[in-house]
Amino acid sequence: MNISLRKKKSVTLKDLSEQLGLSVHTVSKALRGLPGMSEGTRSEVIRRAQEAGYRTKEQERAHAVEQIPLYTRKPFRFALVISDHPSAIELNQLILAGLQQKLSEYGHSIETVIIPYEFKEGESLQDWADIHQLEYMDGIFIPPMVGLEQEEHLLRYSIPRILINFPGHAAEVDSIAWDVGTAIHQSVRYLLSKGHRKIIYVGRKEGHRGFVIRWQSFEKAMADAGLECHPDDHMVEFGDWNVRLVEKLERVQPTAILCATGMDLAWIYHACGLLGKRIPDDISLISMQHVENQHVPQLSRPLIMIRESGIRAAERMLWRIANPHHPYQQLMTQVTSL
Repeated sequence: MNISLRKKKSVTLKDLSEQLGLSVHTVSKALRGLPGMSEGTRSEVIRRAQEAGYRTKEQERAHAVEQIPLYTRKPFRFALVISDHPSAIELNQLILAGLQQKLSEYGHSIETVIIPYEFKEGESLQDWADIHQLEYMDGIFIPPMVGLEQEEHLLRYSIPRILINFPGHAAEVDSIAWDVGTAIHQSVRYLLSKGHRKIIYVGRKEGHRGFVIRWQSFEKAMADAGLECHPDDHMVEFGDWNVRLVEKLERVQPTAILCATGMDLAWIYHACGLLGKRIPDDISLISMQHVENQHVPQLSRPLIMIRESGIRAAERMLWRIANPHHPYQQLMTQVTSL
């Protein structure tokens, strides 16, 4: 006679509460995402639970619905292919943290592989591919800022791929991206609510798909507010930034600046300093930074879910491996308000 026994959790809520010095009720709320505690406490509870392999009933149901196996016969090896572009460092660190957090729950590993943003003379993309041989990995993650040619090459691999970026037209790949368009709309609405009407946009409008979406969202947000938006009044192109930004600030006389990328923040402070303008006393500023800037900790910014997108990308990878013939999916993580 066969008897089916339910597998008992090796760690219980009571065990976790005793280890953390918290009540069972508090631990349960933390794991279910309910309010009533600091984010530090919640993070510590989640970290301890993940290390112990504990999952709530809700988490197990979610895995069943999405057909993500809780256990596999062997651990998988994945690669995060990152660019050597300086502006991608902070971004990739956040993505990697999210990937590691989720994949480690299942005993899988991930390593970073650097792909040049621009190849030197005598080097080629094919040479790089021959050296790294990523086709022997169980899957690859492709974040932003890897270069269009490099991205196209990586998308041709036959192994599972997750694009952590906005997909190109007709891209045959699962993708997940943080919603920068909504972040721009929220930022403009916030500035409008504070009485600002002269807003300068600082950020590229071409190049990477995320840049294009940011600028288009700014144009739409301004149009929705009945405000004109001439590209000549904004910093949307490369070249001679300091001189041109000073000129535009003098001509437009903005009361607010929306910095669409964190890498342009220093230019803004320098240009305003040359004109004797103080932030935020004379000009308000919102920056689309990935993380809090330690030099200006009070700087307003929308909270963009980059690390969380890494977690979701890991889940999508495991789902894709378990469901190889399902249609590709494009997912978006929402931002939180300023």
